[in-house]
Amino acid sequence: MAVYNNIFKIKHNNLLPDKGSILISEPFLQDAYFQRSVVLLVEHNTNGSMGFVLNKKTNLIVNDFFSGLEDLSGIPIYLGGPISFNRLFFIHTLEEIIPDSVKITDGLYFDGDFDALKQYIIAGNSIKGKVKFFLGYSGWTKGQLGFEIKEDSWMVSQSAANNIMLAEGELFWKRSLEVLGNQYKAWLNFPKDPHLN
Repeated sequence: MAVYNNIFKIKHNNLLPDKGSILISEPFLQDAYFQRSVVLLVEHNTNGSMGFVLNKKTNLIVNDFFSGLEDLSGIPIYLGGPISFNRLFFIHTLEEIIPDSVKITDGLYFDGDFDALKQYIIAGNSIKGKVKFFLGYSGWTKGQLGFEIKEDSWMVSQSAANNIMLAEGELFWKRSLEVLGNQYKAWLNFPKDPHLN
């Protein structure tokens, strides 16, 4: 029943991706990493793009991997993407606290001195809504992301830093689509697998 793809197919919105943009997956994308996902681009240039899936929480917590954090409240890890799946990355809003941070956009940063962040956490400071951890990342080679956008696999949008830091689950995907306007309403209630209806 490939007709479903044509009935609900909506052309991309002609926004160009950039560092700090979010990518919203179209509802038919069946890839395990990217189905109903929202990806934050932390790098985008002529050589390629890098980002993190914002809304897919794993069952893992940061506390299990670093000494000194074992007795603290669990810090969730999100599924950043299929590349470098054995490496932990983080985004944050704590530029003044974490040296060597890389600016993504105003108020939002990528990586930096993990030891400084660890000490900040151990000192009892809350990081809810300020730091988000990812296992692996999502990457596109030169021209690949542009091609996928032209194929309507992704919509490009923007989101405030506080929304990005608290993004979770399919609800964030739906809310990100709602911001784009009424033409995407059909996507919101479309089943993940139309063949089951």
